[in-house]
Amino acid sequence: MNRLREKELPISMTETNHAAENALAERVNGILKSEYALGGECTTKEQARRLADEAVLLYNTRRPHTALDYQIPSEVHSLTA
Repeated sequence: MNRLREKELPISMTETNHAAENALAERVNGILKSEYALGGECTTKEQARRLADEAVLLYNTRRPHTALDYQIPSEVHSLTA
């Protein structure tokens, strides 16, 4: 947290900077770290970006979500679009 403050970067992971939204952001971050191996260290920014992009793609296109009655987000989105 000190490194964020030193760089004058916001700490909140939410769009509206509202503390109630942090729980959802932390849940997603936890899933990305535990299920998609994003908890380790990357040697380059490019590697970090690539791993994050791949994890988010898998999260949205292959992982069933309980909040969607165990459906995959991309499939649900395609039905409503």
